Amino acid sequence: MSVIYLLISISIVVAVAFFIAFIMAVKTGQYDDDYTPSVRMLFDDELSKSKSSKPKTDSPK
Repeated sequence: MSVIYLLISISIVVAVAFFIAFIMAVKTGQYDDDYTPSVRMLFDDELSKSKSSKPKTDSPK
């Protein structure tokens, strides 16, 4: 029975350590996306062209 208490306490310590490491990584900007804004400018022309061109819905009767 004491082994279960030992394993539970060790798992809680490991979980808290990973949680602290995650919080520190988020605060230091580890998960900030620096790549997408630089690539987004390459596709801006395609987005503006598709918004400005409207398909013709008038059909001859």
